[in-house]
Amino acid sequence: MMAMLDESDLGPDPSLLLVDDDEPFLKRLAKAMEKRGFSVETAGSVAAGRAIATARPPAYAVVDLRLEDGNGLDVVETLRDKRPDARIVVLTGYGAIATAVAAVKFGATDYLSKPADADDITNALLANGDTLPPPPENPMSADRVRWEHIQRIYELCDRNVSETARRLNMHRRTLQRILAKRSPR
Repeated sequence: MMAMLDESDLGPDPSLLLVDDDEPFLKRLAKAMEKRGFSVETAGSVAAGRAIATARPPAYAVVDLRLEDGNGLDVVETLRDKRPDARIVVLTGYGAIATAVAAVKFGATDYLSKPADADDITNALLANGDTLPPPPENPMSADRVRWEHIQRIYELCDRNVSETARRLNMHRRTLQRILAKRSPR
């Protein structure tokens, strides 16, 4: 269900920067946010996001944490320097407390795990500091959270199964079976 916003919800400046290297996701999110009244500009990399944040700092931003050319927190930092009042939401497919804390320290207003829909993102961008956003409608299952954690460690270990198994204190064969399966819902 799409939340309809009026101009007063967004304030005088509805500019929104979306930074994500997943092009299909970026296009879908841009279209959904435009329907909600935002004036959207997109970037597919840290370099492009920083260039836009420097040249035309937006009132709102949604930045993916892991991008092909670096860390989305660099975009957050640039935007925070250029426009301290910007409302910034950091998105990631690898939700972890440490990265959430880092995102907030760099100046993010909120932190959401993917898959986050346009309503979740809009609520996070427009939430005032006094109220907590409502809990997600469809939170990840415990199996899915475990699977995401394993995938994150696997990526951090440069897809080295032996190193990932060692760091997770897991048998290598067990890890290989988990990695071969589809992600749980």
